[in-house]
Amino acid sequence: MRLLFGFLVVTAAFAEVRPMKLKVVLETAMAQNPDVALARLEERKAADAIRAARDPFMPRVIVGSGLAYSSGFPMSIEGSAPSIVEARATASLYNRPQKLLLEKSREQERTTKIGTEERREAVAYRAATLYVEAGRIAEAIKAIEQQIINFERSRANTVVLIEEGRELPLEEKRARLKLAQARQRLQRLQFDREAAETDLALLLGFPPEDRVQPVEAERAVPVVSDTETDAVLNALRNSRELQRLDSQLKAKSWEMKSFDAQRLPTVDLVAQYGRFARFNNYDKFFNRFDANNGQLGMSFRIPVLPSLAARAQKDIASTEIVGLRSQVSVARARIAVGARRAWQIVAQQQLATEVAKLDLEVARDQVSVLLALYEEGRAALKQLEEARLQESEKWIALFDTRYGLDRARLDLLRETGNVLALMK
Repeated sequence: MRLLFGFLVVTAAFAEVRPMKLKVVLETAMAQNPDVALARLEERKAADAIRAARDPFMPRVIVGSGLAYSSGFPMSIEGSAPSIVEARATASLYNRPQKLLLEKSREQERTTKIGTEERREAVAYRAATLYVEAGRIAEAIKAIEQQIINFERSRANTVVLIEEGRELPLEEKRARLKLAQARQRLQRLQFDREAAETDLALLLGFPPEDRVQPVEAERAVPVVSDTETDAVLNALRNSRELQRLDSQLKAKSWEMKSFDAQRLPTVDLVAQYGRFARFNNYDKFFNRFDANNGQLGMSFRIPVLPSLAARAQKDIASTEIVGLRSQVSVARARIAVGARRAWQIVAQQQLATEVAKLDLEVARDQVSVLLALYEEGRAALKQLEEARLQESEKWIALFDTRYGLDRARLDLLRETGNVLALMK
């Protein structure tokens, strides 16, 4: 137990609370989030795949030796005449199937980059959501702390009234109950705030002991779509899912064309050099011996019978293209509906926020009226305390509706592919 307590003390000593603006939070997430880092590694793998597909068109030079002792006629060693030193160079001059596969690799790299953007947007959305949530909880905590102060004052006043015989002892118990409930609510909010700030720190790549706290002035989420039609058009235009599916379609098209191109001839450039020796009996079986020998030419290959595997792979690619087109159609419909609903929820939350503001104004005016009446002796203290309690509850309700509005705007940004615009 002592060791555990000591570990917790040391951990708390090294913990750090990091106040951040929303823009800084998103920039840090893009730089340090593990998912984004993995997506960048996938991009590097896609770039390496392009290099591998380009390899047949680059000259390849192999230097070695076919050294051997010959008894009788000099026979070949792995297809080449025996030699002290030999060098070979090959490169594809015309290879249509491989060229199309190279285009496929390039399109797959584009698909990977789009996937990286999807991950970046998902991480940015999660970071912004946690940021807004932590800010909303912080505001609610301030309101509950003020509510606790009001409850403590109300309880003290109730005790005085009981001593004067103007209230029943039951009222003091009710006051203590309200105070305990407020403290319980405060504790729950404090735990929720710690969880949100810790989750945000983990998302940004910080140690689990750290916490990221929002800066109050940077909590508003901007509006990027003024109308429902704009929201749908932006969603369809910016959708990373549709872009990724379109890129996959193009890659499959290149692949299918490469199977068709296997009927075409291929041309390779071939160069070879060999250093021969007399102990391989060249001077005995050939009219003239030359130690240094070389050749430069081209190799032509013309397919006569089509490959059954190529035709089967073409049919598979064709089926996959049909499936991708179906996915595109379904995705477009789903994205349009999602954007429309997200915009409608934003409109509802905006109206709810206006209602909450008006409700708070009415509660504040009610407190002002009762305060004036109380000072004139025309209103009871209990009435005034109840009005103040209602005012604090209206503040909390306003915080909740503001959070709902920011959350709805974040959802709309996600649907329209504009989450990363929060970094500007």
